[in-house]
Amino acid sequence: MHPTGSLKHRLARSLFLYGLANGWIGPSTTIVEASSGSTAVSEAYFARLLGLPFIAVMPAATSPEKIHLIEFYGGKCHLVDDPRAIYDESHRLAAETGGHFMDQFTYAERATDWRGNNNIAESIFSQLSLEPHPEPAWIVVGAGTGGTSSTIGRYIRYRRHATRLAVVDPEGSAFYPGWTSGDATVTARGSRIEGIGRPRVEPSFQPMVIDRMIAVPDARSIAAMHWAREVTGLDVGGSTGTNLAACVDLVQELREAGEQGSIVTLVCDSGDRYRGTYGNPQWLADQGLDIEPHLADLRSFLHSN
Repeated sequence: MHPTGSLKHRLARSLFLYGLANGWIGPSTTIVEASSGSTAVSEAYFARLLGLPFIAVMPAATSPEKIHLIEFYGGKCHLVDDPRAIYDESHRLAAETGGHFMDQFTYAERATDWRGNNNIAESIFSQLSLEPHPEPAWIVVGAGTGGTSSTIGRYIRYRRHATRLAVVDPEGSAFYPGWTSGDATVTARGSRIEGIGRPRVEPSFQPMVIDRMIAVPDARSIAAMHWAREVTGLDVGGSTGTNLAACVDLVQELREAGEQGSIVTLVCDSGDRYRGTYGNPQWLADQGLDIEPHLADLRSFLHSN
């Protein structure tokens, strides 16, 4: 529903406001961002509104559809082969252009007002206010910067809700092993599910506001992405599939405990950004991903309810 078609639209707006208020962004500042795509799409949109040059530093494996959207909004894409190199390369480009590195992975949790101001947490509770279970048993989100989980976790505590926060994490991400071990220096290879999962524990990730983390295999994330379209008609992306897969686990737990309640998750972006990857059978085969057993399990879950 956001103008740039993803959850990252609010983050991009907050990062621009933060940069403007801090005096980091002026009338001719080149904006540089390290991103796996969706944040860069939204930042390119706001940069164009302000008439500012924009450069997105992204892994070379980023979907062509996202690259096209960034260029559509007037941004330039700078691709790097090693996802871990995007930080250093972003700093270099910002210094070279006299620009500003937005650094969503550091500033996401600072730029967003977790007390309210139309943040994602306030929107969730507002929209649920007239539902049978207005206070969710669980809110389920992924972590890319950690900004969304930080905002929601802080808001839950600020408003004294009984809601618990579950953060889902795909294969190859450092967040889950970092959270379970308590070691923020853990590193990993990085995630195939664009938008979530990181090769390091990012500075914006706040583990103390999270009640639980759930690791989700990539094949199950992509299966849930396809399943969402089957049962709802919504064409969603891979990170939404990761969210939905965890929701299924939590629904089963509530049912087994004889409890009722609501579980909230987010549609992060549209599946049309991943036609050449998660929606492409040949790409799945090349990656060694078999989604059929997971699809069968998810269909069975629905029929058992």
